[in-house]
Amino acid sequence: MDIVYTSDSCDSDSREQKTVDFGHANKRHLDEDLLRMCKTKKLAEDIETVLLNHNNLSAVPASIAEFENLRVLDLSNNSLDRIPEVVMQCQLSTLIVKNNRLGDDSLPKSMLAASATLKELNLSGNRFTQFPEQVTELKALKYLYLGGNQITNVSKDIWKLQNLQLLSLGGNLIAEIPDTVGLLNNLHALVLCDNLLEALPSSIARLVHLKSLLLHKNHLKHLPLDIITLKNLTELSLRDNPLVVRFVKDMTLNPPTLLELAARSIKVAALPYGPGDLPRTLNEYLQTANCCVNPNCKGVFFDNRVEHIKFVDFCGKYRIPLLQYLCSSKCIDDPSASVSHGEASSSMMRKVLLG
Repeated sequence: MDIVYTSDSCDSDSREQKTVDFGHANKRHLDEDLLRMCKTKKLAEDIETVLLNHNNLSAVPASIAEFENLRVLDLSNNSLDRIPEVVMQCQLSTLIVKNNRLGDDSLPKSMLAASATLKELNLSGNRFTQFPEQVTELKALKYLYLGGNQITNVSKDIWKLQNLQLLSLGGNLIAEIPDTVGLLNNLHALVLCDNLLEALPSSIARLVHLKSLLLHKNHLKHLPLDIITLKNLTELSLRDNPLVVRFVKDMTLNPPTLLELAARSIKVAALPYGPGDLPRTLNEYLQTANCCVNPNCKGVFFDNRVEHIKFVDFCGKYRIPLLQYLCSSKCIDDPSASVSHGEASSSMMRKVLLG
């Protein structure tokens, strides 16, 4: 066992803190060792970090509660299948329990005791199949790691973590991300790689502070169009996705209604009309016209449109496939236009798509 002094780089005052290190001790029980530390009250009060990682612990030592000023607890790489309530009452700022045997019933039913203090929670590499709802009680949380589990869902209450800056969910079985993720106003990094995602919610575009978005190894075929508004995004990983790289040529198109055909004709021909010329309902319908996104087409569409994938410029850095709408299946850009940006763009696109 070592007692060492380290510097907490996360705190602005960079204060010196005392650390008890029982890591890599290959022990099954550490209660007695920790209790010996607590015999000297002054020493126990000084301890802010306890490292119990890489042992054979099957239970969290109850004597952890004796360290009144404990802030960082590392229990990673053990054999834990439960986190007792006493851990939540320790006023921790960092709790690391990655690579254990934790499952859906392993956490305390409530984490409110740690709501005001816990800023980092690492539960990666465990056996969770459901997103732990208790985590959404941690109002001060900034960094949440849940990668390398078997999680199939993300809580719709994820929006409650308003201080969250990093959300890591890579290496799970997630097929859908709720719209509420777009309400994480302070999120800087979102890790969704190695899942089963086929699409992303358009609310992703609300994450104005997002800098890193890792999406590789999914089933994505397109990205939300509004993602191009994320001006702070500097890291985007898309490799190993079935993202389309050319226009879809054969599409199933339901024929437009007679009402839409008539409205299109009026709009395209720019026929003059006023409130007194047409029934009110038709006049209102004409106001809902959408311009075709093809710059070479002057057409419009109303109810009927073709979903279309096209490479568009992303913040002037690279080109990625995004979902757009075209007025008809015949409305397709010249294929040569998709490669007109030269070899530099192609090279950058390969880097983005392939990593």
